[in-house]
Amino acid sequence: MKKTLLTTGILAMALTGGAYAQTLKVGVATAQTGALAHYDGPVVEGLQMGVDEINAAGGIGGTLKIELVQKDVRSDAAQTAIATQELVDAGVKVLILPCDADPSLAAISIVDSAQVPAISTCASSPTLPMIGGDYMFANFPGDNVQATVSAQWAYDQGMTTAYIVYSPDTQYTSMPLYFADVMETLGGEVVGRDTYTLGQQDFSAIATRIANMDPQPDVVMTSAYEPDFPSFIKALRAAGVTSQVIGSDGIDSPTTFSIGPAADRLVFTTAGHPTENSPMADFNAKYKETYGEESQTVFNAIGYDLAKVIEAASMAAGPDASSQELRDAIANLENVQGATSLITYKGTNGMPVREVTLIGVMSGERQLIGQPSPNPAIIPAPRMQ
Repeated sequence: MKKTLLTTGILAMALTGGAYAQTLKVGVATAQTGALAHYDGPVVEGLQMGVDEINAAGGIGGTLKIELVQKDVRSDAAQTAIATQELVDAGVKVLILPCDADPSLAAISIVDSAQVPAISTCASSPTLPMIGGDYMFANFPGDNVQATVSAQWAYDQGMTTAYIVYSPDTQYTSMPLYFADVMETLGGEVVGRDTYTLGQQDFSAIATRIANMDPQPDVVMTSAYEPDFPSFIKALRAAGVTSQVIGSDGIDSPTTFSIGPAADRLVFTTAGHPTENSPMADFNAKYKETYGEESQTVFNAIGYDLAKVIEAASMAAGPDASSQELRDAIANLENVQGATSLITYKGTNGMPVREVTLIGVMSGERQLIGQPSPNPAIIPAPRMQ
């Protein structure tokens, strides 16, 4: 049975083992319940591991312990704003916000007014820091970068016709639009586009349209995530669609690997893979020791990355740094070693430069396809839908 180290709403004493004479107070406003809990829950597990590791070694620089103050935002934008204000009022110097641009952006005015740096756990929309301003940061490869990697891979495999399926309901599900831009830049053709509503369970009409194309597109790309994606890919295969399906990091979860034959040959982008003797392999071993089971998703390691980013920023800024000084330190971080990859913010607008990994699914197993570097010349500019 899994060892549970976190209980929603419990504050720092339960999370870090007590209060310390000198602490860096970090506010964690994440979705531990609701639709985004599939992502934020694993992230906070990894974050806790990183914090425990740092504190067990005496704290940042051997002196400064990290104190986590956690609030459940229930996957709701309004609740995210409320929780953020409560954490600012509690005196946190760094904020961690939910794994989606939309609820994270609900806290913009609070973050900006308080001048407290805020990092989304795993939002990947490149518009997040553009809209959020100087104090808003991401912790995941941008949608436009992920789409460049997956489109280039598809094109290099001889796939020149694409059909994209996206939702206008959230910034994240616009990744297929970036994919389309890159395919056309490379010389490919986008032969169809469809939209869906978040929470939609019936994809039979879309699947039938694609199945009836002659020829069918070489590749179908979507950034649908749970609970939509399993219904989507099952509908495609049931309708007779044989095209390559490419997804995004939002399906890096145990659900995807339990879909069955419909998910065979699926390819998706994510933030890392535990290659032999890699930092992520080391992290996964520590995760199993801590929680009593194997890590099932990259989002655990992404949480650990957050702890290392906070540690590096505090080391650069000093133990008595203000929130403004910590913000400047984050913005100038370069080659921070996380569990998933090296992480750089220096020279960016708040979207980190970090590795993108291509994963394949076959018989319910995870297979590494590659970790290619995207061609900067064809990465699309951030866009609003």
